[in-house]
Order: sequence, then C-alpha cells, then structure tokens
Amino acid sequence: MASTSVAVNSSNYFTKDGVASVNVNPLCPFAFQSGLFGSKIPTKKLSLSVNGTRPTRPRPIRHSGSEPVKASSRSFDVVIVGAGIIGLTIARQFLTGSDLSVAVVDKAVPCSGATGAGQGYIWMVHKNPASDTWELTKRSHQLWKMLAETTRDQGMDPFQVFGWKKTGSLLVGTTPEDSVMLRKKVSQLSEAGLRAEYLSSDELHFKEPAINVGTDGGAAFAPDDCQLDAHRAVSYIEKVNRSFAPKGRYAEFYHEPVTGLVRSTSSGEYEAVRTSNSTLYGKAIIVAAGCWSRSLMHDLLKDSNVELDALVMPRKGHLLVIENYNPLQLNHGSMEVGYVDYQNAVFSSGLNDQSQTLSVSMTATIDTMGNLVLGSSRQFAGFSTEVDDSIVLHIWKRAGEFFPKLKELSLTDFIKNRKVRVGLRPYMPDGKPVIGPVPGLSNLFLATGHEGGGLSMALGTAEMVVDMVLGNPTYVDNSPFAANGRCC
Repeated sequence: MASTSVAVNSSNYFTKDGVASVNVNPLCPFAFQSGLFGSKIPTKKLSLSVNGTRPTRPRPIRHSGSEPVKASSRSFDVVIVGAGIIGLTIARQFLTGSDLSVAVVDKAVPCSGATGAGQGYIWMVHKNPASDTWELTKRSHQLWKMLAETTRDQGMDPFQVFGWKKTGSLLVGTTPEDSVMLRKKVSQLSEAGLRAEYLSSDELHFKEPAINVGTDGGAAFAPDDCQLDAHRAVSYIEKVNRSFAPKGRYAEFYHEPVTGLVRSTSSGEYEAVRTSNSTLYGKAIIVAAGCWSRSLMHDLLKDSNVELDALVMPRKGHLLVIENYNPLQLNHGSMEVGYVDYQNAVFSSGLNDQSQTLSVSMTATIDTMGNLVLGSSRQFAGFSTEVDDSIVLHIWKRAGEFFPKLKELSLTDFIKNRKVRVGLRPYMPDGKPVIGPVPGLSNLFLATGHEGGGLSMALGTAEMVVDMVLGNPTYVDNSPFAANGRCC
C-alpha cells in the first residue's frame, strides 16, 4: 500500500494498455517479452457468490488517450482498496481465475510503501511449521514457484521477468545454544516436508565463505528457498492485470484516496467505494491497505452500526543497500536466529508499551542489480518513514559481526555508497494476517496484517480471498485468519 495521500487533477491521468491510470511508478520499469499472464492454474468461468446473486456485467471501460478521465461513477464486480503486493495479486487472481471485472484504487502508486521497501526473500527456513501461517506461506511459495516454471516454459527468464532466483537460505547462529535450536529447526522443517540440513561452522564456511559464526556456531540451510525483486514483480503483475483492460474487465485508480463507502438503501450492504475523483460500485469490496487498514476502516465505518477494530498497526523497518560492493560476494540469503524471535514476538495492543521497542537483526541478500542489501530493524514509531541514521549504523555494525569483510569498508565510503529503504510493515498483535469478510457485512472483506511476509504470503492470500468471495472451498484453512473474534 502506498505511503502518502495525494489528490491529483484529472489532467494527470493518461491511458496505458487501454487502462485508466495515473503517474505509473517510475521505480517499477519493465518491458515484457510475451503475452503470458497466468499460472498453471486453469482459467475458469466463475460467478460471484456474494449474497447469492450473479453480478451484472459492467459496461466496458474505455478511454481515449487524448481525453482526461473525469470524475464519474463506474461499476465493477470487485473493487480492491490498496495496490500493494496483496491488492495487486488479488486482482490478478480474479482476472486470471474468473470472468469478473476488477478495479484497484490506491492513494498513491505501487512500490511506494512496504512492498517496494522489502528485501524480496521467499524463504521458509525461519518459519515455524506449527504456526497458523505455515500452510498459507507454504502454499504461496508453491504458487510463486509454479509461476516461475510457467514463465520459463513460455520462453522467458523468470529472473528478468520478476527477479526470481533460487538462492537457498541460511539461518545462522553463533553460540552452542543457537546450534541446538538450529538442529531442532532442521528437524521440524524436514518433518514438515521441506529439504533442510544442519551445517556446522566448517560446513557453513564451505558453502558461504564470507560469513563467520565462530567455532560454536552453525546454520540451518534450506536449499530450495528463493527470492524475487519486488519492483519487477509488481511491474509483472500490473502488466498481467492491464492486459484485461481492453476487455472492459480492469481499471486502476491511482492517486485517488478513498474518502468513504456508499451503502445500499435496500440491502444495507456497502455497494461502492468513493474516492477523491470517482465512485466505484462493486459487488465485493476488498480492503488490502496494509498498515493503513485500521484507520481507513475506522473512518469508513464510523457512521455505521458495525463494530470493527482492525488492530493492524505500522511496524517501521530500515534496510541498508550498499551499491557496487564487490569485495563481499554471497552465495545464499542469510539471517541470524534473532530475526525469528523479533519477527514472531507478540506484544500487547497498547501503543504506549510498544513505542520504544526496537530490534535489529542481521539479514543479508544480493539483489537483482548485484547490490548488497542488509537489514533489518523493527520499530513501533507510528507512521513515520524518516531515516534514522543511528539505526542504519546499528544495522551496519550488526552485519559486520557476521561478515568481517564489511569492516574493511571505510565509514566515508560506506556513507557515499549507501541507500536506505524504509517501509511500514502491517503488524497484527497475534502475528497473523486478517483475511476474510467483515463480520455482519458479507460483501466487505479484509486482507491485511501480513507484517514482513507480504511477498511471501501474497499468492496464497490472493487465492484464499478469491475463493472466499466466490464461495469456493479454500485450499488452505481460512479460519485462523478470520476477523471475527480478533477485530471486534
């Protein structure tokens, strides 16, 4: 979800690939080589089951390139609020897996929030097979791999298309206690059906010479873990979605903050999303607004009798990017065991208790441009996205404890070659996303609260949301993610 609210005049609109859009994010450039827009999941003719009615086919939405889009009312089967990785993949799933029409609305553009600030890893090595999110994450990873395979089958390189590469991942520790925990982790992952192995300090040095965990340390190694590039992935998904615009099935409304919902006088259901420029009618409305979902839902439902408090809140994170740093070459993605503790930590819902909570743990990857990406921090600091230099320095020093080569870089060179990504993870106190209908409103859905796992859980979430809206059985049990009992 985007990180700023900007209302623009209609003259800022243009058309691309037959779809109304505004100021497509310059951070997500990518030219496509073919017309592959789906995965190996077959496309089916499906009907929307909300309230047991079949939607009326909207009139095709077409705009000439010379005319600005004016404020108006339009009808779609599905309206999605939020153009982060969750919202866009939900749109893609509807478009490729059904015959429904979709509108995506966002207060800014894709890649300008948590999605664009992430590290891009699709890893299982640090996941807990006993957690409620395990099956959803595992399913989502399976769908990403299927998509990469399909892309390759069509003669394209998935690395070029969305930065996909199989890196394997290392969860590393430095103490005897860490080694005991890592051996247990390998056993758990293996029992859950994943390839995993424990590496002693010497074995780790052979696979990843740059990392140092001392004589007592070791690592859990998941050789099948992968990573992707968030910007390329979003560009790919947008290209997929836009291919349906000439058929009248897709439109984007970027830089259009949502200002309210329209309620039907007959059914009492919410039937439209009102933005700064448009009124978008939909049989189903899905809020996938990341860490902004709580305040947005509060504003949208304040005049209704629906009691909902979506407890999702922003959890700020810094990532450090060192450009053109050739002395350190990594063969795999890496993170320290402390990352697991801080990611899974569950806090009370009181913001006052969390305001000073800060953690920094080592993560390290090489991105698609060959840059070294180091992280990461976790902090409750409201909606601030300001760079904190003290946290950046902390990340740098923490990484140096695992990668001695980094200590050879002078502070002057470090400052000159660095870039910092700051994003707001959508955090839920119980550590799992909210996916499903708002209690009492059968056609209003939530898909938010994925914390740092948005990319990792995106495709599984999209599949789950679409099945729920269409009234189909879900591939993964959706009950742990229900809003009922968690947000009321």
